[in-house]
Amino acid sequence: MTTKRVQFLTWVLVVSGMGTSAMVHAAAGDATPAATAATPAAAACPALLNKTFPRLQDEKPQSLCQYSGKVLLVVNTASYCGFTGQYKGLEALHAKYKDRGLVVLGFPSGDFGEQEKASNKEIAEFCANTYSVKFPMFAKSHVAGAEANPLFAELTKASGTRPKWNFYKYLVARDGRVIDAYSSVTTPDDRDLVRDVEKALAQ
Repeated sequence: MTTKRVQFLTWVLVVSGMGTSAMVHAAAGDATPAATAATPAAAACPALLNKTFPRLQDEKPQSLCQYSGKVLLVVNTASYCGFTGQYKGLEALHAKYKDRGLVVLGFPSGDFGEQEKASNKEIAEFCANTYSVKFPMFAKSHVAGAEANPLFAELTKASGTRPKWNFYKYLVARDGRVIDAYSSVTTPDDRDLVRDVEKALAQ
């Protein structure tokens, strides 16, 4: 490279505000350090999960974005329902597939028959002591009607069906797309539900 060429490049880089190291690389015809050190952007949080809810146990805010890239089974729960025994199956499903990317998310609600306990503390103790629930649970909220929390409002819109009773279930793909909704009578070990979960995990 000629002396005039180097001087010209130096002048251009100084005017553009590039540092000495960048000047050296540019003069040598290399890519700038900024270009070579570029890292891929983190995967964007799907709009469905771009929400924050208080955790059941201590009511600390939790962003659902932490579950981006996971397959989710979102369930509205209750402590005094005929379907409450499904907690056992939900925990078993979560434990079996969590290493492959499944997360069960529980949202206690008293919307149907007022079958949920009054306080989050009571609900948390019941879930832990009665069914050894370890999958993420969130504070008591509304899941249906005009007061439905933002997640269930979007699940209802995306699936075309609202929760009709406790332990209604929504399966969400890794990209935040709602795959399907399942009625309260669909147990966590239901053949079709498990098949759909496995298919979503494989994608």
